[in-house]
Amino acid sequence: QVQVAESGGGSAQSGGSLTLSCVDSGYNYDTYCMTWFRQTPGKEREGVARLNHHGTTSYRDSVRGRFTISRDSAKHTLYLQMSSLKPEDTAMYYCVIDLPHVCTDFELGHASDFAYWGQGTQVTVSS
Repeated sequence: QVQVAESGGGSAQSGGSLTLSCVDSGYNYDTYCMTWFRQTPGKEREGVARLNHHGTTSYRDSVRGRFTISRDSAKHTLYLQMSSLKPEDTAMYYCVIDLPHVCTDFELGHASDFAYWGQGTQVTVSS
């Protein structure tokens, strides 16, 4: 059973920083497609940042230059370092482990039916 668990969310002031963590259940997911999504009530979920098995990253335009996705394989942990936070970054953030081809065949906002989702961690940015 694949399990992923996010942590690190909380409240921050505009311009502040937070780092989200996502620990997986210990299988070698380094060859998988790993993505951070976010969603606010009443809005479509959106892909925020993605890391493929080659180590290549991609970001949505609104966070590029402010957010960094990375992974520590030894700790089975995926990170999302967020800086220069804005109120519009307020959302529930989800870590998603997906099939490898999703990274290469689909745009950032796509998750397959086989994807594993965490429970999410809330980020709230105040102005």
